[in-house]
Amino acid sequence: MNKLQALSALVGRVFLSLIFIVSGFNKIGGYAATQGYMEAMGVPGFMLPLVIVLELFGGIAILIGFQARLVALLFVGFNIVSAILFHNFLADASEMNNFMKNIAMAGGFLLIFAHGAGAYAIDNRNTSKISS
Repeated sequence: MNKLQALSALVGRVFLSLIFIVSGFNKIGGYAATQGYMEAMGVPGFMLPLVIVLELFGGIAILIGFQARLVALLFVGFNIVSAILFHNFLADASEMNNFMKNIAMAGGFLLIFAHGAGAYAIDNRNTSKISS
């Protein structure tokens, strides 16, 4: 793996993970409102702690490249389900954008699942071979 590929994988993981880490913290701060929104959309509010755990710890795992393929696969499912449950009013341009954002993030996570976290990752700390 060359340096550009290694750096690109790291930056890609940072970009994909930040939205989930920030969102997880925001859900803690706005717990009642988030739970109410979930319930209004037909999702049981008791699932919110699971969502927060996935977003925070899954986001951090992707960020540092720990168990990246497994966590990426979880995020593929999470993003597709979230798109369908929360952004399915596609006649609204804003909802269409949010739907497509979730689908695009699922695609990014599929790439991590397929190719791994890259050289600068805990998963590869003993096997990294970066060439110039």
